Amino acid sequence: MSIQLLLSNPIPIQSGLVPRGSRVTVFENIFVVFLVLGTLVGVVVIGYMVYNAYKYRDGSGNGKEDPEGRPILGELPTGDSGGRKLATSFFMSMVIVVSLVSWTYLTLLYVEEGPQDQDSIDVEVEGYQFGWRFTYPNGHTTDGVLRVPAGQSVELTVTSADVFHNFGIPDLRVKTDAIPGQETETWFLAEETGTYTAQCYELCGSGHSYMAAEVIVMPPDEYEEWYESTGNESESASMEATV
Repeated sequence: MSIQLLLSNPIPIQSGLVPRGSRVTVFENIFVVFLVLGTLVGVVVIGYMVYNAYKYRDGSGNGKEDPEGRPILGELPTGDSGGRKLATSFFMSMVIVVSLVSWTYLTLLYVEEGPQDQDSIDVEVEGYQFGWRFTYPNGHTTDGVLRVPAGQSVELTVTSADVFHNFGIPDLRVKTDAIPGQETETWFLAEETGTYTAQCYELCGSGHSYMAAEVIVMPPDEYEEWYESTGNESESASMEATV
């Protein structure tokens, strides 16, 4: 499949109950949902607690003044509601928790499996002490620099040449292990052009803190021009800097 065909069919950003799109978009949606729901629950609980504290304050006449009529520790509440408030609050809490867990699971399942797009670009990533090597489908290899097009999903197959590493791009919400003799898979979709930093997040030796690579997100037409100019050869980070 040609690079022109890949770039002419970007992944559509879907909308719905379960968020789709880039990993950044998905994790931002998860954060917003937890923030809004947590704030709402906190306001309701604290508001109801303050309301009851004021309503049944000492001297208000709303509480039971007769000590014999007060509930005993361990007994279910009685009275006009017949325990309906307790049952209602328990049912509502159960619905909220189960719904939130189910929604989060479906969302993270999408993140784990990826967009399942056949037009994604496959790049092999190999960690070594202390750098990252990237191999493209045409055999072209770069050292220390990963170039990708904006708006196109990128499938990464990650491994290590020596010790345990961990490949991560914080700004794109990408993170996976690089294990000697094994391969792990992850993906990302960069929606905006720019330069991001990939780092190692597994202590791997004295040069661990210097084990970084540039991730350059290019406009699709510029990426196509660059990709077509490459071949089955290697390119170091120092050479990339002069392009």
